[in-house]
Amino acid sequence: MLQVKHLTNDRLRDVSLELAAGQCMSITGRSGSGKSSLLRALADLDPSSGSVELAGESRASIPAPSWRQQVRYQAAEPAWWELQAGTHFQAPAKIDLTSLDLPGGIMAMPVDQLSTGERQRLALLRSLEGGPKLLALDEPTAALDSVNQKLAEQIMLNHLKEGGMLILVSHDQDQAVRLADIQFRMEAGRLLHAD
Repeated sequence: MLQVKHLTNDRLRDVSLELAAGQCMSITGRSGSGKSSLLRALADLDPSSGSVELAGESRASIPAPSWRQQVRYQAAEPAWWELQAGTHFQAPAKIDLTSLDLPGGIMAMPVDQLSTGERQRLALLRSLEGGPKLLALDEPTAALDSVNQKLAEQIMLNHLKEGGMLILVSHDQDQAVRLADIQFRMEAGRLLHAD
């Protein structure tokens, strides 16, 4: 269970939410409304006041790197800090590339030679490595064609079936309806129930 109470910073206004194991929450809203800021605050990447608890453990009581092993944030434009794709994974040989229709030799390739869609699919696999409890995904399929979008959505659904939680920021309203148990929208830093 994820419990968030009164999360506030320079972009967020008193955000509270609850999410149970196996649930997906979607968040839509205009650019600049605070969606990405919420995900970053949940992952303890940006300072905020209020409380965040995951499975009864407070974010404040856990070192940030340990917290981020449980709460995995994936930016809309995922970061790549090494030259080779495989060096971004703890155990690249164990990653199921076929689940997202990625070529077998991709881990040996330089990141700058990969397409935007390949990088986005690899980032999703990287986010899942190690079995985080909560995935906080910001537009994880924005660069994907419809076939690869369906594969990525199946990966997300598998995470939920295994008892994980998902907060999905998406401008794709149809995707939000397909995946989410709970739908919200952000307006000026406030989390509101979707109409």
